[in-house]
Amino acid sequence: MNTSELPRKVGPLLATLLLLLTVFGPISMDLYLPVLPALTTDLGTVTSMAQLTLTSCLIGLAVGQIIAGPISDRYGRMRPLLVGLVAYIAASVLCALSPSVETLIFARLIQGLAGSVGIVIAQAAGRDVYEGGALIRFYGRVTVIGGLAAIVGPVIGGQLAQILDWRGIFLFLAGLGVLIMAATLLIYRETLPKKLRSTGGAKQSGNDFRKLFTDRVFIGAVLICGLTHAALFAYLAGATYILQDGYGLSPQGYALAFGANSAGYMIFGAIAGRTADRWSERGTLAVGVTMTGVGAVGLLATGLWSLPLPVILGSLFVMASGVAFAAPPSASLALAGYPELAGTASSVLGLSRFGLGAIAAPLVGIAGPSTVTPLGIITVLCVVLSALCLAMVRSQSSVLQRVNAH
Repeated sequence: MNTSELPRKVGPLLATLLLLLTVFGPISMDLYLPVLPALTTDLGTVTSMAQLTLTSCLIGLAVGQIIAGPISDRYGRMRPLLVGLVAYIAASVLCALSPSVETLIFARLIQGLAGSVGIVIAQAAGRDVYEGGALIRFYGRVTVIGGLAAIVGPVIGGQLAQILDWRGIFLFLAGLGVLIMAATLLIYRETLPKKLRSTGGAKQSGNDFRKLFTDRVFIGAVLICGLTHAALFAYLAGATYILQDGYGLSPQGYALAFGANSAGYMIFGAIAGRTADRWSERGTLAVGVTMTGVGAVGLLATGLWSLPLPVILGSLFVMASGVAFAAPPSASLALAGYPELAGTASSVLGLSRFGLGAIAAPLVGIAGPSTVTPLGIITVLCVVLSALCLAMVRSQSSVLQRVNAH
């Protein structure tokens, strides 16, 4: 084995902790989805306002990463991570105590901002300690653990809904934050030495961003990751109403259906991590975009012709699996070339993923909360744009190969 593909400075405990830090995004969004309709009723609000609690969290997850990434490149990973964990715990408690939907929307924004720190630090620290094929496999495992969190989140949320209201679920999130903070204090040691940290303040950060944004392969990979996840977040925002109100599933039934889709996400994410390493990053990425497109077309057909429950469940499964298949190669393509800017590059990747998701999520309720057609239109549009970005990545790669050949 090539020694460049071996993990550096990392043991099983640190690897496990880095993977656990990636759960903030999916667990913060997914755990309360089964009780979203009940939350809507309890706060005396409407569906569109309740969905903004998801959108505000997505905005926080996106914006927070673009702030936390450069900070971690300059000051190291440990201090920003601890600040983010403390803020996440406090914001989760504020969510549980919210007297109105407006307060909850604000608290969810803060929760997203704080949770984003764990996500970007996990990706950047992974780039600190892995390289080559080991880096691709790490991002494959990140996808797997994200899928596992997505499975555990709604399933636990559905079960907690039998004994707790939505406020209790947010207290559960606060407790999870406490546990991860304790694990961080026990296990994590700084992965970015002082000699490798960036200097120069805001001016240097601006130069770093310009360097990234002039790389067409980086931008293409980032947009593919963001657009495919936008389709996934549109599903997260709309499926709870579509499957429960439109198709009559109970919260527990919805949690099981969601868990099956997340199992596909987890399995195909693991496969993609190894496929991209052994075969081709760009080829694996093309397969992932194609699978996502097949699922999106199935959703659109369901909306247009009122197809039965098995069709929409199958379409959601294929789409979620496709997003997972595209995730490891897109992250690797985006981050592998910038070890000195791992935090900043990770923040751009996160901004794309959660920012585009925040745009897509509220649009699924335009024609009514239980209508499938808007979800189908949005997901198909995301896939079309992803395919255009994939063409850009492949053409730029061909140009670089010809240049290198000469």
